Amino acid sequence: MNEITIHAPATVANMVCGFDVLGLCLTEPYDIMKVRLIDQRQVIIHTTDGFPLPMNPALNTAGAPLLEMLAALNQDLGFEVFITKQIKPGSGIGSSAASAAGAVVAANELLGNIFSKEELVRFAMFGEKVASGVKHADNIAPCIYGGVTLIRSIFPLDIIPISSPPLFVTVLHPQIEVRTSDAREILRKEVLLKDAIRQWGNIAGLVAGLMMGDYDLIGRSLEDVIIEPVRSILIPGFDVIKSECKKAGAIGGGISGSGPSIFMLSRDEITAHAMASVMKSVYDQIRVSYHIYVTTVNTQGVSIQHRA
Repeated sequence: MNEITIHAPATVANMVCGFDVLGLCLTEPYDIMKVRLIDQRQVIIHTTDGFPLPMNPALNTAGAPLLEMLAALNQDLGFEVFITKQIKPGSGIGSSAASAAGAVVAANELLGNIFSKEELVRFAMFGEKVASGVKHADNIAPCIYGGVTLIRSIFPLDIIPISSPPLFVTVLHPQIEVRTSDAREILRKEVLLKDAIRQWGNIAGLVAGLMMGDYDLIGRSLEDVIIEPVRSILIPGFDVIKSECKKAGAIGGGISGSGPSIFMLSRDEITAHAMASVMKSVYDQIRVSYHIYVTTVNTQGVSIQHRA
Protein backbone atom coordinates (compact mmCIF):
# COMPACT_ATOMS: atom_id res chain seq x y z
CA MET A 1 0.00 0.00 0.00
CA ASN A 2 1.48 3.37 -1.02
CA GLU A 3 -1.60 5.56 -1.42
CA ILE A 4 -4.63 6.23 0.76
CA THR A 5 -7.75 8.41 0.53
CA ILE A 6 -9.43 9.70 3.67
CA HIS A 7 -12.29 11.93 4.81
CA ALA A 8 -11.22 14.53 7.39
CA PRO A 9 -14.28 15.89 9.20
CA ALA A 10 -15.22 19.32 10.45
CA THR A 11 -15.24 19.99 14.18
CA VAL A 12 -16.80 22.37 16.67
CA ALA A 13 -14.20 23.73 19.09
CA ASN A 14 -14.84 25.25 22.53
CA MET A 15 -18.44 23.98 22.72
CA VAL A 16 -19.37 27.43 24.09
CA CYS A 17 -17.80 27.43 27.58
CA GLY A 18 -14.76 25.18 26.99
CA PHE A 19 -12.35 27.59 25.29
CA ASP A 20 -9.39 25.59 23.93
CA VAL A 21 -10.29 22.51 26.02
CA LEU A 22 -13.47 20.98 24.49
CA GLY A 23 -14.22 19.84 20.95
CA LEU A 24 -16.85 17.92 19.01
CA CYS A 25 -16.45 15.99 15.75
CA LEU A 26 -19.10 16.39 13.01
CA THR A 27 -20.24 13.87 10.43
CA GLU A 28 -20.44 16.59 7.73
CA PRO A 29 -18.85 18.49 6.09
CA TYR A 30 -15.45 16.89 5.50
CA ASP A 31 -12.34 17.38 3.40
CA ILE A 32 -11.13 14.69 1.00
CA MET A 33 -7.40 14.01 1.08
CA LYS A 34 -5.20 11.60 -0.85
CA VAL A 35 -1.75 10.91 0.59
CA ARG A 36 0.94 9.01 -1.29
CA LEU A 37 4.27 7.62 -0.09
CA ILE A 38 7.26 8.76 -2.15
CA ASP A 39 10.90 7.73 -2.00
CA GLN A 40 12.27 11.24 -1.45
CA ARG A 41 12.54 12.93 1.94
CA GLN A 42 10.11 15.76 1.27
CA VAL A 43 6.46 16.78 1.44
CA ILE A 44 4.69 17.86 -1.76
CA ILE A 45 1.33 19.66 -1.55
CA HIS A 46 -1.33 19.85 -4.27
CA THR A 47 -4.73 21.54 -4.07
CA THR A 48 -7.50 20.24 -6.31
CA ASP A 49 -10.27 22.76 -5.73
CA GLY A 50 -8.90 26.23 -6.37
CA PHE A 51 -8.46 27.31 -2.74
CA PRO A 52 -5.24 29.39 -2.50
CA LEU A 53 -3.47 27.04 -0.10
CA PRO A 54 0.29 27.52 0.48
CA MET A 55 2.34 25.06 -1.55
CA ASN A 56 5.33 25.46 0.77
CA PRO A 57 4.79 22.53 3.17
CA ALA A 58 6.21 24.46 6.13
CA LEU A 59 3.45 27.05 5.66
CA ASN A 60 0.66 24.56 4.92
CA THR A 61 -1.52 23.16 7.71
CA ALA A 62 -1.22 19.65 6.26
CA GLY A 63 2.44 19.97 5.30
CA ALA A 64 3.87 21.24 8.60
CA PRO A 65 2.69 18.19 10.62
CA LEU A 66 4.09 15.82 7.98
CA LEU A 67 7.47 17.55 8.15
CA GLU A 68 7.46 16.94 11.91
CA MET A 69 6.55 13.31 11.31
CA LEU A 70 9.43 12.92 8.85
CA ALA A 71 11.83 14.43 11.39
CA ALA A 72 10.70 11.82 13.94
CA LEU A 73 11.05 8.98 11.42
CA ASN A 74 14.52 9.80 10.07
CA GLN A 75 13.93 7.60 7.01
CA ASP A 76 14.38 8.20 3.27
CA LEU A 77 10.72 8.62 2.42
CA GLY A 78 8.23 11.40 2.06
CA PHE A 79 4.61 12.22 1.28
CA GLU A 80 2.68 13.69 -1.63
CA VAL A 81 -0.65 15.18 -0.57
CA PHE A 82 -3.71 16.06 -2.67
CA ILE A 83 -6.24 18.21 -0.79
CA THR A 84 -9.87 18.77 -1.76
CA LYS A 85 -11.25 21.33 0.68
CA GLN A 86 -14.96 21.12 1.47
CA ILE A 87 -14.47 22.91 4.79
CA LYS A 88 -13.82 26.51 3.86
CA PRO A 89 -10.78 28.11 5.53
CA GLY A 90 -11.83 30.69 8.11
CA SER A 91 -15.22 29.02 8.63
CA GLY A 92 -14.82 28.26 12.33
CA ILE A 93 -15.50 24.54 11.91
CA GLY A 94 -11.94 23.28 11.92
CA SER A 95 -10.70 23.68 8.37
CA SER A 96 -7.03 23.82 9.37
CA ALA A 97 -7.48 20.96 11.85
CA ALA A 98 -9.07 18.75 9.19
CA SER A 99 -6.05 19.23 6.92
CA ALA A 100 -3.58 18.61 9.74
CA ALA A 101 -5.37 15.64 11.28
CA GLY A 102 -6.24 14.07 7.93
CA ALA A 103 -2.64 14.27 6.77
CA VAL A 104 -1.13 12.59 9.83
CA VAL A 105 -3.80 9.88 10.09
CA ALA A 106 -3.35 8.99 6.42
CA ALA A 107 0.44 9.04 6.67
CA ASN A 108 0.37 6.88 9.80
CA GLU A 109 -1.80 4.33 8.02
CA LEU A 110 0.69 4.17 5.16
CA LEU A 111 3.48 3.63 7.67
CA GLY A 112 1.70 0.72 9.35
CA ASN A 113 0.16 2.68 12.25
CA ILE A 114 3.41 3.14 14.13
CA PHE A 115 2.23 6.27 15.98
CA SER A 116 -0.45 6.48 18.69
CA LYS A 117 -3.42 8.84 18.46
CA GLU A 118 -1.81 11.08 21.06
CA GLU A 119 1.38 11.26 19.00
CA LEU A 120 -0.69 12.10 15.91
CA VAL A 121 -2.31 14.97 17.81
CA ARG A 122 1.14 16.28 18.72
CA PHE A 123 2.20 16.26 15.06
CA ALA A 124 -1.08 17.80 13.88
CA MET A 125 -0.83 20.68 16.35
CA PHE A 126 2.02 22.05 14.24
CA GLY A 127 -0.61 22.66 11.55
CA GLU A 128 -2.69 24.69 13.99
CA LYS A 129 0.39 26.74 14.85
CA VAL A 130 0.78 27.56 11.16
CA ALA A 131 -2.88 28.63 10.99
CA SER A 132 -3.21 30.68 14.16
CA GLY A 133 0.23 31.03 15.70
CA VAL A 134 -0.81 28.88 18.66
CA LYS A 135 -0.66 25.13 19.23
CA HIS A 136 -4.12 24.07 20.35
CA ALA A 137 -5.89 20.72 20.15
CA ASP A 138 -9.60 21.40 20.64
CA ASN A 139 -10.25 20.81 16.92
CA ILE A 140 -7.42 18.35 16.31
CA ALA A 141 -8.31 15.92 19.11
CA PRO A 142 -11.97 15.29 18.15
CA CYS A 143 -10.97 15.06 14.48
CA ILE A 144 -8.55 12.22 15.30
CA TYR A 145 -10.36 10.56 18.22
CA GLY A 146 -13.95 11.19 17.09
CA GLY A 147 -16.84 12.22 19.35
CA VAL A 148 -16.32 14.76 22.12
CA THR A 149 -12.87 15.27 23.62
CA LEU A 150 -11.54 17.13 26.62
CA ILE A 151 -7.99 18.47 26.42
CA ARG A 152 -7.06 18.62 30.10
CA SER A 153 -3.56 19.81 29.29
CA ILE A 154 -1.41 20.71 26.28
CA PHE A 155 1.98 20.51 28.03
CA PRO A 156 2.02 17.63 28.78
CA LEU A 157 -0.65 16.55 26.34
CA ASP A 158 -3.58 14.88 28.12
CA ILE A 159 -6.68 14.03 26.04
CA ILE A 160 -9.82 12.46 27.50
CA PRO A 161 -12.58 11.14 25.21
CA ILE A 162 -16.02 12.07 26.62
CA SER A 163 -19.09 9.92 26.04
CA SER A 164 -22.28 11.71 25.00
CA PRO A 165 -25.94 10.97 24.34
CA PRO A 166 -27.31 11.13 20.78
CA LEU A 167 -26.96 14.70 19.53
CA PHE A 168 -27.96 16.39 16.31
CA VAL A 169 -25.98 19.45 15.27
CA THR A 170 -27.16 22.32 13.11
CA VAL A 171 -24.40 24.58 11.81
CA LEU A 172 -24.86 27.94 10.12
CA HIS A 173 -21.77 29.05 8.18
CA PRO A 174 -22.06 32.72 7.16
CA GLN A 175 -20.07 33.39 4.01
CA ILE A 176 -17.72 35.75 5.75
CA GLU A 177 -14.27 34.99 7.13
CA VAL A 178 -13.12 35.37 10.72
CA ARG A 179 -9.43 34.52 11.02
CA THR A 180 -8.58 32.56 14.16
CA SER A 181 -5.56 34.76 14.82
CA ASP A 182 -7.72 37.90 14.58
CA ALA A 183 -10.43 36.40 16.81
CA ARG A 184 -7.79 35.70 19.46
CA GLU A 185 -6.41 39.22 19.29
CA ILE A 186 -9.66 40.82 20.47
CA LEU A 187 -9.99 38.66 23.58
CA ARG A 188 -9.43 40.13 27.03
CA LYS A 189 -6.10 39.15 28.58
CA GLU A 190 -7.55 39.13 32.11
CA VAL A 191 -10.94 38.00 33.45
CA LEU A 192 -12.81 38.68 36.67
CA LEU A 193 -12.65 35.94 39.28
CA LYS A 194 -16.46 35.74 39.45
CA ASP A 195 -16.58 35.14 35.67
CA ALA A 196 -13.88 32.47 35.89
CA ILE A 197 -15.78 30.67 38.66
CA ARG A 198 -18.99 30.71 36.63
CA GLN A 199 -17.12 29.42 33.58
CA TRP A 200 -15.50 26.55 35.55
CA GLY A 201 -18.94 25.53 36.75
CA ASN A 202 -20.30 25.51 33.21
CA ILE A 203 -17.41 23.41 31.86
CA ALA A 204 -17.80 20.88 34.67
CA GLY A 205 -21.56 20.85 34.18
CA LEU A 206 -21.25 20.33 30.43
CA VAL A 207 -18.84 17.39 30.82
CA ALA A 208 -21.05 15.85 33.50
CA GLY A 209 -24.17 16.39 31.41
CA LEU A 210 -22.60 14.73 28.36
CA MET A 211 -21.42 11.71 30.34
CA MET A 212 -24.73 11.33 32.20
CA GLY A 213 -26.83 11.87 29.08
CA ASP A 214 -28.61 14.73 30.88
CA TYR A 215 -29.85 17.04 28.11
CA ASP A 216 -31.16 19.65 30.55
CA LEU A 217 -27.79 19.89 32.32
CA ILE A 218 -26.06 20.15 28.94
CA GLY A 219 -28.35 23.02 28.01
CA ARG A 220 -27.84 24.89 31.30
CA SER A 221 -24.08 24.55 30.92
CA LEU A 222 -23.84 25.86 27.35
CA GLU A 223 -23.11 29.37 28.59
CA ASP A 224 -19.98 31.44 28.02
CA VAL A 225 -19.42 34.61 30.06
CA ILE A 226 -15.84 35.24 28.90
CA ILE A 227 -15.26 34.61 25.18
CA GLU A 228 -18.66 34.72 23.46
CA PRO A 229 -19.64 38.26 24.58
CA VAL A 230 -16.53 39.57 22.79
CA ARG A 231 -16.45 37.39 19.68
CA SER A 232 -20.19 37.52 18.98
CA ILE A 233 -19.87 41.12 17.79
CA LEU A 234 -18.04 39.77 14.71
CA ILE A 235 -21.00 37.57 13.68
CA PRO A 236 -24.10 39.17 12.12
CA GLY A 237 -27.38 38.12 13.74
CA PHE A 238 -25.75 35.99 16.43
CA ASP A 239 -27.85 37.09 19.39
CA VAL A 240 -31.12 36.76 17.46
CA ILE A 241 -30.25 33.26 16.22
CA LYS A 242 -29.25 32.04 19.67
CA SER A 243 -32.39 33.43 21.29
CA GLU A 244 -34.80 32.18 18.60
CA CYS A 245 -33.22 28.71 18.44
CA LYS A 246 -33.58 28.29 22.21
CA LYS A 247 -37.24 29.29 21.92
CA ALA A 248 -37.68 26.75 19.11
CA GLY A 249 -36.38 23.85 21.20
CA ALA A 250 -32.59 23.73 20.87
CA ILE A 251 -30.64 22.28 23.77
CA GLY A 252 -28.25 25.19 23.32
CA GLY A 253 -25.30 26.32 21.28
CA GLY A 254 -23.12 29.24 20.34
CA ILE A 255 -20.06 30.19 18.32
CA SER A 256 -18.20 27.32 16.66
CA GLY A 257 -14.51 27.81 17.31
CA SER A 258 -13.52 31.39 16.56
CA GLY A 259 -16.53 31.89 14.27
CA PRO A 260 -18.23 32.95 12.12
CA SER A 261 -20.11 29.62 12.18
CA ILE A 262 -22.85 29.15 14.76
CA PHE A 263 -23.89 25.71 16.02
CA MET A 264 -26.97 24.46 17.85
CA LEU A 265 -27.46 21.07 19.53
CA SER A 266 -30.79 19.23 19.39
CA ARG A 267 -32.14 15.98 20.79
CA ASP A 268 -33.66 14.80 17.50
CA GLU A 269 -33.48 15.36 13.76
CA ILE A 270 -36.84 17.13 13.51
CA THR A 271 -35.72 19.79 15.98
CA ALA A 272 -32.35 20.09 14.23
CA HIS A 273 -34.11 20.90 10.95
CA ALA A 274 -36.29 23.42 12.81
CA MET A 275 -33.06 25.13 13.90
CA ALA A 276 -32.03 25.29 10.25
CA SER A 277 -35.30 27.05 9.42
CA VAL A 278 -34.73 29.62 12.18
CA MET A 279 -31.20 30.29 10.96
CA LYS A 280 -32.35 30.59 7.35
CA SER A 281 -35.08 33.06 8.29
CA VAL A 282 -32.72 35.33 10.22
CA TYR A 283 -30.02 35.34 7.52
CA ASP A 284 -32.46 35.83 4.67
CA GLN A 285 -33.65 38.97 6.47
CA ILE A 286 -30.19 40.41 7.03
CA ARG A 287 -29.13 39.44 3.48
CA VAL A 288 -25.89 37.63 4.31
CA SER A 289 -25.02 34.54 2.25
CA TYR A 290 -24.69 31.29 4.20
CA HIS A 291 -24.49 27.50 4.20
CA ILE A 292 -26.38 25.33 6.67
CA TYR A 293 -25.49 21.77 7.71
CA VAL A 294 -27.77 19.45 9.66
CA THR A 295 -25.59 16.64 10.89
CA THR A 296 -24.68 14.39 13.84
CA VAL A 297 -21.77 13.66 16.14
CA ASN A 298 -19.09 11.68 14.30
CA THR A 299 -17.74 9.07 16.73
CA GLN A 300 -15.01 7.83 14.36
CA GLY A 301 -13.07 10.94 13.36
CA VAL A 302 -10.89 10.79 10.26
CA SER A 303 -12.07 7.81 8.17
CA ILE A 304 -10.24 5.75 5.57
CA GLN A 305 -12.08 5.56 2.26
CA HIS A 306 -9.66 3.82 -0.12
CA ARG A 307 -6.28 2.09 -0.05
CA ALA A 308 -4.09 1.41 -3.10
